[in-house]
Amino acid sequence: MPIVPLPQFEEDLKADQEAYARLQPPKSMVVRFGVTRMVGEFFYDGDAKPGCGSKLVARTHRGTELCEMLTSTCPNAGCSKSVSRKEMLQYIENSGGRDYPFFQEGRILRVATIEDLNAQSAIESRKHEHVRRAREAAERLRLPLKVVDAEELLGGERITFYFTATQDEHARVDFRPLVMDLAQVYRTRVEMRQIGARDEARLVADYEKCGQHCCCKQFLKVLKPVSMKQAKIQKATLDPLKISGRCGRLMCCLRYEETTYDDLKKRLPKKKTRVMTPDGPGLVLDSQILTQLVLVLLDSTNESAAYPLENLDLNPPPTPPARPSPAAHPPGTAEAPGEDDEAPPGDAGPGPSPRGPAPARRPQPPGQPHGQHPRGPHQGPPQRSGDRGQPRPGGPPPPGNRPPGNQPRGHQPPPNQPPRDRGPTAPRNFGGGPPPPPHGPQPQGPRPPRNFGGDPQRPANQQRPDQPPRAGDASSPPPPPPPPPPSSAGPQPEGGQ
Repeated sequence: MPIVPLPQFEEDLKADQEAYARLQPPKSMVVRFGVTRMVGEFFYDGDAKPGCGSKLVARTHRGTELCEMLTSTCPNAGCSKSVSRKEMLQYIENSGGRDYPFFQEGRILRVATIEDLNAQSAIESRKHEHVRRAREAAERLRLPLKVVDAEELLGGERITFYFTATQDEHARVDFRPLVMDLAQVYRTRVEMRQIGARDEARLVADYEKCGQHCCCKQFLKVLKPVSMKQAKIQKATLDPLKISGRCGRLMCCLRYEETTYDDLKKRLPKKKTRVMTPDGPGLVLDSQILTQLVLVLLDSTNESAAYPLENLDLNPPPTPPARPSPAAHPPGTAEAPGEDDEAPPGDAGPGPSPRGPAPARRPQPPGQPHGQHPRGPHQGPPQRSGDRGQPRPGGPPPPGNRPPGNQPRGHQPPPNQPPRDRGPTAPRNFGGGPPPPPHGPQPQGPRPPRNFGGDPQRPANQQRPDQPPRAGDASSPPPPPPPPPPSSAGPQPEGGQ
């Protein structure tokens, strides 16, 4: 049975062709290239009007390679899904910012032809041979690395090998001998790039446990770390086999809902806080983030119940303290003032104390100012009769007669009483030996002579035989007085003139 197109379809086709003819070729396009699926915005000056998904040949910062068109960033372009440059930059900022692999050093050469597509297919078929040869060379050189993938450009400018360290993921490997060996084989520029476990899954992995392509291979460009705390907040199982991806690390999808869980968790009350429920006040025991349910232990029934968050009052009024009954006070004791009683001046507080009622105050005698002791200011405790004003033997002085240096903190002497000076304090002896010398300057008398000769048999003040007598020595005779000076005049007669 022949297929005859409907007239309506023919009219729609003509309208689409006319709209396509009115469009202009795009001036700039966003493309994706390389095995790591890098993104770049390149200029285009051709006459064709490629659409989303078209294969293009571009010259990038690495060389001539095949790329795929994602969208165009200019109006009135051939792609119906074109976006503005502002929207593209906003998407890059939200997807990783400076870490996003975005490049602008390049240009679109042409739309890929059938020859370009066949050459790229031949390059893809030689990839496994490149990986096998590189692994053999690494084993021969005994390098601690594992070659994961190889990438050859369409123009043949370079071959890039991706490898991981076998001992430590973050260890640096000296691969210069391997580069020299491979450069002699391929006669072109060889580049080695060390990658981690997540980048290895991006290159060689295909599907995940959810049945979709791996996120790192499909659309993720910036692989941020994922912590176990995110799995605990989402109430996910802590089995490593169930929350780990193809790379052996925690799955990247645990980070997608982190912001949502944080916002929902901030709305819920914390544990062991008091809330007001439709059935009365209670204590929070637990909560669920996604369902926004709170488990509360009621004070009235001492039973737990779950309430939605919108039915709870998170700021309940404070519970007033229980007022003691009159029977609690034994006969003969004063009762705390109530609400109707007049408080003494200067003691008005903001409300009832959380520690309970205040103790009863002793009544003040008439004419006595409030706050002043009946015995007068700065007086000590009452003493027994017969001992008033006299300190106990062997005890400290009364508080009112303390010296200025031993007054308690905050003590001020009476206004009309000068401070007493007791003189220097006598030194105390705690060792049980002879009492220490008193403080102050000591009289300086003649010091006994010291023995520097080392003779233990001779006393310290005895002079050696071969030593001349010393001046001022008590054991040696005093020196004779000097003779009088001669006179120039003659002898004087006795008795004088």
